[in-house]
Amino acid sequence: MTTQSTANPAGTPNLEGLRVVDLSTVIMAPYACQLLGDLGADVVKIESPTGDVMRLLQRRDEESTGALALNLNRNKRSVRLDLKSPAGKQAALDVIASADVLVTNMRPRALAKLGLSYEDLAEANPRLVYCNAQGFRSDSAAADLAAYDEVVQAASGMVDLMRRVTGTPYYVPTAMADKICGLTIVYAVLAALLGRERTGRGQRVEVPMADTMFAFTMVEHIGGRAYEPQAGPVGFPRSLEPGHAALPTKDGHACILPYSWANVVAYFDVVGHPEEVEGWDAVTLQDHLGDLYEAVGRYSRTHTTQEWSQICAEHSIPFAPVMDLDHAGEHDYWSQGGLLDVQEHPQEGAYRVIGDPVRFSESPSGVRRHSPALGADTEEVMAELGWDSERLAALR
Repeated sequence: MTTQSTANPAGTPNLEGLRVVDLSTVIMAPYACQLLGDLGADVVKIESPTGDVMRLLQRRDEESTGALALNLNRNKRSVRLDLKSPAGKQAALDVIASADVLVTNMRPRALAKLGLSYEDLAEANPRLVYCNAQGFRSDSAAADLAAYDEVVQAASGMVDLMRRVTGTPYYVPTAMADKICGLTIVYAVLAALLGRERTGRGQRVEVPMADTMFAFTMVEHIGGRAYEPQAGPVGFPRSLEPGHAALPTKDGHACILPYSWANVVAYFDVVGHPEEVEGWDAVTLQDHLGDLYEAVGRYSRTHTTQEWSQICAEHSIPFAPVMDLDHAGEHDYWSQGGLLDVQEHPQEGAYRVIGDPVRFSESPSGVRRHSPALGADTEEVMAELGWDSERLAALR
């Protein structure tokens, strides 16, 4: 098993020396493992003979790797195994036995059938941090139900919020549940690793998507339900009020958000209509949010986006232009942040790397390995674990 030194010389990634096995597909868990890889872990992705389906989505052509996989699989080594074959199953067990962390989004029944449950693996590797993340709690009747991002958005109340605002139960147009749960996997795994430093033992960590997203959604939307008996409706008024949207300017759209009472007074002074908020004050502002959004929107077209940027900066009014994703990277802030740098992939050629937004002063994170071809590292990884040429031939 790999070990992690307590020392961290300048320039050494934080998780160098840690081995993570990525036994997962689609977005949530692969994203979590990508982040652990960005932080320096040696991530070994075990893939089926046909590979993760993300390799096939949004491809440039029939020979290329899908756009999602180019970033989701970076800083990983790909081991291609048929878990239903004796050799493939043994290879997977050997890889996992060498690991500090296993992350999987396979459902409990499938893991048990393959002999890859926590109970199956912990005896051979008691220091293993075993993280399984599926749609619903493993001790619930829904444990083995299929769950994708949209299913979890619906089950956790996020779609209900969209209905309350728009009148239609839309899904949020990003894989919100997958990515929030991916981030949750990362902090849960890191907490368990810290616990292992104290106890010497790993543990099972479960991240049920529906539960995670319900807790995430209810932070501000619990409202009157925080009290027993219930003291009012659920929902955070600032988010659910009609008019809570980016506003049209003279030449585009922007988020112009007078938030505090001082912001509100400054905004209406700038547009020359202080009477709009006569009779309000800092205490009663919360009772007039709908009227506030409507009034702010009446005057947003009086200036260009750039003019609003300067005005809002002068008066500390929260502001941002609406960025068109087709033009991401053209604004100085984004072009200077390294979040869409072009790098050279050994097979794919030039591609854009989604940068790590976290910056460490002493321990760099970032891309050390480009996304590998399916199974590109199988023999390398197995040879490291002592498999000789005869066993490798049988595995092939």
